[in-house]
Amino acid sequence: MPRALEIRVGAAGDALDRFEAAWNRVVDGRPMKPLRVLTLEDLPGLLKALSPARVVLVDSLRKAGPASIYELSKRLQRNYKNVHTDVTQLVVLGVIERDADGRVSVPWDLLRAELAF
Repeated sequence: MPRALEIRVGAAGDALDRFEAAWNRVVDGRPMKPLRVLTLEDLPGLLKALSPARVVLVDSLRKAGPASIYELSKRLQRNYKNVHTDVTQLVVLGVIERDADGRVSVPWDLLRAELAF
């Protein structure tokens, strides 16, 4: 089963509802199903968090494997500072991971975005 990160646009209450449902499953003794969801408040927030440059960065990491920020900036032919800023934000969001050596990678086989109207 592929490791997937679901990216959703919705109110903060949606994440709280998922937390409450998970809590109730534990209290009831039912098994937990891992759910990896990143919820962003609105479409502009999604587009800022996953700008076209950041999507290219994630795709490059997924295809070519882990890299340092320096290697990644050279691979993408982008300014180091801008790549560093993008990497920092993507790590905070949980879209990419940084290892002990400072190399970054994509821990997901699949990123699935959902926008509900």
